[in-house]
Amino acid sequence: MSEHFKLRIFTEPQQGATYDDLLRVAKHAEATGYDAFFRSDHYLKMGAVSGEPGPTDAWVTLAGLARETSRVRLGTLMTAGTFRLPGPLAISVAQVDQMSGGRIEFGLGTGWYEEEHAAYGIPFPPLKERFDRYAEQLEIITGLWGTPAGKHFNYDGRYYRIEESPGLPKPVQQPRPPLLIGGQGKKRTPELAARFADEFNLPFVGLDAAAEQFERVAAACAAIGRPQEEIVRSAALVLCVGKNDAEVSRRADAIGREAEELRLNGLAGTPDEVVAKIGAWRERTGITRLYLQVLDLADLDHLDLVAAEVATQL
Repeated sequence: MSEHFKLRIFTEPQQGATYDDLLRVAKHAEATGYDAFFRSDHYLKMGAVSGEPGPTDAWVTLAGLARETSRVRLGTLMTAGTFRLPGPLAISVAQVDQMSGGRIEFGLGTGWYEEEHAAYGIPFPPLKERFDRYAEQLEIITGLWGTPAGKHFNYDGRYYRIEESPGLPKPVQQPRPPLLIGGQGKKRTPELAARFADEFNLPFVGLDAAAEQFERVAAACAAIGRPQEEIVRSAALVLCVGKNDAEVSRRADAIGREAEELRLNGLAGTPDEVVAKIGAWRERTGITRLYLQVLDLADLDHLDLVAAEVATQL
C-alpha cells in the first residue's frame, strides 16, 4: 500500500454479520496489507436483506477487534450522534483507543436513519436540532480529551451541560484520535469540518459532487484561517472488482446490484478499470484515502484480488 494513498475496508454489518464475520474480515484485511478496517454504526438493516442474525454494536465490535488485531487501524463511518451521550461516548472511544494501542479513528455524524431509531426506541429530533446537538457533541468530546491532566472541563450548552469533569480517560493518541466528519450538507457540515475534522469523508457520491463539496470545506477552512491541507480528504465507494467481466457480474449479483450500474456509481470493473477510476478521483479531488465498501463478507478472495492487482498499482 502506498505511503501516500491508503485503501481501507469498510463494512456494513447491519446487513447481516456476526462479530466472528467481522473479525475474519478484519484479520484478513490486516494480513493482506490494507491500512484500516472500518464499520458502519447502524442498528437496522437496509433494503431487501433479512439483516439476520441482527445488528452488532460498533464500539463493542471495535473493542473486541482492538484486542484481536495488531496493526490495522480501526474506526467508524460514522458513529451516530443520536445513539450516545457525548460524555460516555468520549469514554468509550478513549478506552478502545487504549485497548488498541492507539489505532482508533473516530467518525462522528448526526445520525440520519429514522427507521432504526423507531425500531430501538432512540429519540430522533428534527434535522436542525440534530445538527445543533452534533456541534455541541463535537465541542464536548474534543474538550474532554483536550483537558490537561489534573484540570476539569466545563460546558454549558443548550442541550448538554458538563460540570467539573476530569476529562478521563485519555486516549493514547494525542491530542486525540483522528476525527472524521463527512456528508453533503452545503453549509454547516463544511463549517464543522473546518473547526473539528482531521479527515473529511464523502460516501457514495459522484466525482463532480465530491469535488464541489471538498471545495466548500476548503472555503470554510479559509474563512477561519485554517490551512485546508490539515484535513485529509477521503471517499467511500462500493467495491466490485473481478479479473474479467464474468467475475465482476458474479460479484455484483452476489450483492444484489448490476455490474454496469456499479461501474457508474461505485468502484467496479477489472483491476485496470478500477485503478483508472481511482486515478481520476485522486486527480480531481486530492483524496488520499479510499474506503472500499465490502458487502459480501464471505468473499475474502475479493480482498486478495484488490490487494494484489489494484493496490500494487497505486
